[in-house]
Amino acid sequence: MKKENDLGNDSVFSLVLKLTIPAMLAQLVNVLYGIIDRMYIGHIPVIGDLALAGVGVCGPIVTFISSFGTLVGIGGSIMMATTMGRGDDKEAKKILSNSFLMLLMFSGVLTTIFLLTKKQMINIFGGSPATFEYADTYLTIYTMGTFFALLALGLNYFITCQGFSLNGMITVFIGAVSNIILDPIFIFGFKMGVAGGAVATVISQFLSCLYALLFLFGKRVKIKISFGNYDWHLMSEIIKVGISPFIIIATDSVIIIAMNTVLQMYGGSQGDMLISAVTIVQSYFLLITGPLIGISGGVQPLISFNFGAQKAKRVKDSIKYAVILALILTTSMFLVSRFCGEYFVAFFTDSPDTAAISVWGIKVFTLAIIPLALQYVFVDSLTALGRIKTALYLSACRKLSFLIFTFVFPIMSIAQNAFYAEPAADIFGSVQSTIIFFAVFQKHLNKYIKEQ
Repeated sequence: MKKENDLGNDSVFSLVLKLTIPAMLAQLVNVLYGIIDRMYIGHIPVIGDLALAGVGVCGPIVTFISSFGTLVGIGGSIMMATTMGRGDDKEAKKILSNSFLMLLMFSGVLTTIFLLTKKQMINIFGGSPATFEYADTYLTIYTMGTFFALLALGLNYFITCQGFSLNGMITVFIGAVSNIILDPIFIFGFKMGVAGGAVATVISQFLSCLYALLFLFGKRVKIKISFGNYDWHLMSEIIKVGISPFIIIATDSVIIIAMNTVLQMYGGSQGDMLISAVTIVQSYFLLITGPLIGISGGVQPLISFNFGAQKAKRVKDSIKYAVILALILTTSMFLVSRFCGEYFVAFFTDSPDTAAISVWGIKVFTLAIIPLALQYVFVDSLTALGRIKTALYLSACRKLSFLIFTFVFPIMSIAQNAFYAEPAADIFGSVQSTIIFFAVFQKHLNKYIKEQ
């Protein structure tokens, strides 16, 4: 069974590029799912800004749903890669079997919960009488596709961790390209508006899911999806490993909720417009954090495999090259954000007031984006090495600081000050993560890897 990449023997620098670049592109394209919907919806005649605000209110729920795919995908794939590094393919097969069952269970439970509580959640998450109709329509349809969304995202990690990074990228590309094509057809061609955007997204996720399933049931992979050997203890271990990235993504939902609530609370008559603006700004920010997750998450299988194979130098080199790539990305996007925000905003709105706040918001959100590279790589590296509690602590601290800043800053003056919560939390999280990483990293390697 020929793999695309040999994680234990190929050049580390070459492997980092082969794993992270497709993962970056895949994450970037994945981000486009939501962004493309928002671009088209924002340009619906007459109702564009209100419809965009309504979809923005749905953002926390969409993010929360995807976080469960990450929980199982990253948790299971890290354990599988470590096990494969030790040469235990039987256990790796068992991990994939249990992970697949978990994705199925989560999709069923989440679909039921969100369909039963969606109206209450829309009101809690910053919806207004003017935007409720659009939020309700989008969320109802999107929730019906939870099964496809979770499986497409979660299973993709098990493709990548077996060395097939390009196929992992194809999984995402299929969905994103489909979404780009279908969005204008359903939104404008069929005159379905917000509902059309949701339908296009669900169909696109179905196509991604189908490809991932066919690949993991196919002949190319060594570890295929199988049934049986279910183990509740193993499932709990998968959750334990995946809990840190889950917290990172799931609490993004809380942050979006908090931001929407604060802007609606302190924004007065401008509340809906500010939510529209922050929806645009958050969409731009995802163009940075998405590829950043691609780098930090893409290198995780390489770290885990070589950690399991007792190869300390390859672990260190993997992290070093990931940090360099991440810093190049964030530095480049910091510069782009200074000069190109208005061009991005123009894709979303025709309103001069909304556009002005959005361009300003992009510059504010990205003030501390360069050091954020360290937070992402160091936290995900600790997760790949099994330092779950440490990674969870670092993730939770940054998110908690963001929440505190979000509620405190607007009290000082105006609602727009809530935008400064992002760079303040980024600085705090990056400094703390860097200090703790260097305090524990070498000790952890010395404990688990014998001298070669």
